[in-house]
Amino acid sequence: MLTCKEASRLCSEALDRPLELRERLTLKMHLLLCSGCSNYNAQMARLRAISRGYAAGAFANEPAARGGSLPPDERGEGGANG
Repeated sequence: MLTCKEASRLCSEALDRPLELRERLTLKMHLLLCSGCSNYNAQMARLRAISRGYAAGAFANEPAARGGSLPPDERGEGGANG
């Protein structure tokens, strides 16, 4: 059985390379039993999808993508509390 440290390493490696059958099976088993690692794996996959979308221009209409920024009150600056 994998430790959480080993499972998180395999989750990260799975984003960069195909895992071998044994790695896939042991990781799958660990993810079925460990909600923390399962959440980590889902977060990594979501972050990867968001990053790919950003790189492909999916967020081109967002203010930060156009070189803009948030208004001072949304950045935590300015406003009534300075």
